[in-house]
Amino acid sequence: MEIKIINSKKMTKMYKLIFVAITISVLLACKNSPSATETQNDTGKADTVVVLNDTQFRNAGIQLIQPIKKIMHQTVTINGMVDVPPQSMISVSIPLGGYLKSTHLLPGTNVHKGEVIALMEDQSYVQLQEDYLVAKAKLGFLETDLQRQKELSEQDATSKKTYQQSLSDYNVQMAMLKGMEEKLRMININPAKLTIQNISRTVQLFSPITGYVTKVNVNIGRYVNPSDVLFELVNPDDIHAAMTVFEKDIELFQKGTAGKVSLISDSEKKYDVEVILVTKNVNDNRTGMLHCHFEKPNHSLLPGMFLTGVFDVTSHQAILVPENAVVHYNGAEYVFVQKEKNTFVATPVETGLSQNGYVEIKPNGYINWLSVQLAGGNAYALMGKLKNKMEN
Repeated sequence: MEIKIINSKKMTKMYKLIFVAITISVLLACKNSPSATETQNDTGKADTVVVLNDTQFRNAGIQLIQPIKKIMHQTVTINGMVDVPPQSMISVSIPLGGYLKSTHLLPGTNVHKGEVIALMEDQSYVQLQEDYLVAKAKLGFLETDLQRQKELSEQDATSKKTYQQSLSDYNVQMAMLKGMEEKLRMININPAKLTIQNISRTVQLFSPITGYVTKVNVNIGRYVNPSDVLFELVNPDDIHAAMTVFEKDIELFQKGTAGKVSLISDSEKKYDVEVILVTKNVNDNRTGMLHCHFEKPNHSLLPGMFLTGVFDVTSHQAILVPENAVVHYNGAEYVFVQKEKNTFVATPVETGLSQNGYVEIKPNGYINWLSVQLAGGNAYALMGKLKNKMEN
């Protein structure tokens, strides 16, 4: 056998050439092969795309819709009741006790301001009138005596002490007379018209407002003390809606906020109201109170009736889409944006207020919602197809 000896320098050169060739092959392979990250991203993008053929598109019942821009009103629904401010709810009493002689009032009776609503009778009324006339007569005598004592004092015909006593007696009597005059006015007797000939054992009670009777607390012949309430009257032109609002919503309301209320027993009939006062405190139930004025008086609303109301608290420009264009999946919300014919991309969105079948889509900074079309009508069909695609 013949053995050939290869020069060592030639061998070294050959190894170098082989190493370079292998290195170049590896680099070319890495350049042409997608990285793990690129592969993952491509897969992620593909997982959000749904492609339908024409038949699938028709059968799915999908409609292409265009987002719109519109003013969105935030509303708050609250409950309350018909109420009357203190100045419009009157409790009728008589400052001097007496017996009720007559009245025609019943709950619900309409009354007019100045109308006689009751006759009261008592011997104390007679005594007061008598005392007043006697005091008035005595005052006349004291006035004449005072004038005489004054003239005598000026002439030094009498002592100053006598004049001062006359002046004191006159002032005391005048004070008594003025006090009796006010007591007479309190029981609706005009002191200027009172004479010996028209002393009466009865006095009249007059209605202080125009409105209607809500309560009758007495009956004929009953003795009434000054602290007793005979009747309660209401002025229906000044009723208001007292609405209860939760603590978290109080800041949404302010004077002038408009709303519509209705009786819980008759929700079809609406009444326009406007907030006139917002509570400044919160009670133990963590609620506050709104006082609302009715735009038009309505005498069919009675104090104590229960109300429910809807109030517009804020408004802003918003991008709106039909509610059926938004798909809820795994705690997130999506819309399907049309990329090309029958091709849709599931796009996560943040929604806002809902109103009249539309829902607000919050701006995301990279999609001009007014320039795209979305899948509507049956967008859940696309989500179902996307889920099947992901599972397979």
